[in-house]
Amino acid sequence: MEGIIALLVTPLILFMIFVAPVWLILHYRSKKQVNKGLSEDERTQLNMMAEKVEKMRERVKTLERILDADSPNWRSQ
Repeated sequence: MEGIIALLVTPLILFMIFVAPVWLILHYRSKKQVNKGLSEDERTQLNMMAEKVEKMRERVKTLERILDADSPNWRSQ
């Protein structure tokens, strides 16, 4: 009986001594980075992508106007 308990308790003790502290440190470090928000470089990239999206939206609107003029039934096909 004592042998079975020792087999169950030993891995638990090793986990609590070695794995759990590292796990907690890494967990809270990643939480801190998430709470920091976007870096300046990420913010710049996001703004550049937003500008590209606006340009693409205008291009799509222009293309739709051209298609409406050339082929009025293109949306139903």
